[in-house]
Amino acid sequence: MMHAGLELARRLEAAEALNGVACAEAHQRLHPGLGAAVLEVGGGFAIFVGVESPLTHAMGLGMCGPLHADEMDRMEEFYRSRGAAVNVELCPLADVSLVDLLGDRGYQVTEFNNVLVRPLAGAEFAPVETVRLANKNAGVEQEHLWARTVGCGFLEKDELTAEEIDVGSAIWHMPSSRCYLAFGNGRAGAAAAMAVHLGVATLFADGTMLAFRGAGLQDALIRERLRTAVAEACDLATASTIPGGVSQRNYERNGFRVAYTKTILVR
Repeated sequence: MMHAGLELARRLEAAEALNGVACAEAHQRLHPGLGAAVLEVGGGFAIFVGVESPLTHAMGLGMCGPLHADEMDRMEEFYRSRGAAVNVELCPLADVSLVDLLGDRGYQVTEFNNVLVRPLAGAEFAPVETVRLANKNAGVEQEHLWARTVGCGFLEKDELTAEEIDVGSAIWHMPSSRCYLAFGNGRAGAAAAMAVHLGVATLFADGTMLAFRGAGLQDALIRERLRTAVAEACDLATASTIPGGVSQRNYERNGFRVAYTKTILVR
């Protein structure tokens, strides 16, 4: 039985943080004028990819020991100098010093995310016929199809702005990302991504278009990514979802369990 303790949390948080750093670096390569940047601080990273981007946040803080006020000052100045609010992901197993610093500085809770995990040792998964690994060398048309599918699914809309497409394009251009499409009636109806760091497969960027909901496409994407993770000798897979939502249910059907719930705070 897997123990959801500090050792596990450190692995999961480190893998997710490295994923965030890779995404910021991809943003900067694609759009140098955006000013995407990363600050290593407090055992984690402060990531900036635009004032309004949901990817602009600090993650992995306090997982390796106490934080000090000067580290918080550096992080807050990093965001303040770029005109962005300070969003911090708080893992419940982070050092208590982070909780104290956030409380003392008036941070407020805005959201919760469940971190799910499943062991992969001894697991076997058959190939999923409805899912295809996107070919990153196939040109702009394939990139746009993936970015549009995941964006429309995640944002629950039929048309995307250029900035919204750019989020998917940055994930596409991450060297570590594998991008998948799931098909229904011959059309791409859902998309997702996976990245591997430190033996942990992080499953993320799940999006199913409204017209394809309920057809089992996310379930198919989960199983195909797990198959790839096993083939790449990962011993753990992880994903983050809104508590109690459809995505959490789909992951739990595939053997994932909630390891802990993270709090998102903003100043």
